[in-house]
Amino acid sequence: MSKFLKPHVHNQSLLNPKSGDPDGFVSKDGMWAAIPLAGKKKGFCIIHNGSQVHSVKTYKQALDYIKKYSKIKKKATSSLEKFL
Repeated sequence: MSKFLKPHVHNQSLLNPKSGDPDGFVSKDGMWAAIPLAGKKKGFCIIHNGSQVHSVKTYKQALDYIKKYSKIKKKATSSLEKFL
């Protein structure tokens, strides 16, 4: 009888039965990121321009926060900046 060896998986979230909860998230422009918190406190830390702005408990809450505030930042640009 041969021993069964478990395969080594580099990205463990691929085999996670709870989908949509990866190791983190980074926006396409690189301005926003949601990274998992280490230690006893579970959740995600939201980073904007290299500084922590908020922390939430779930991945979905992190994405919702990023979507909400990234839209606000885009709308805040004035019409004059388009021409400069």
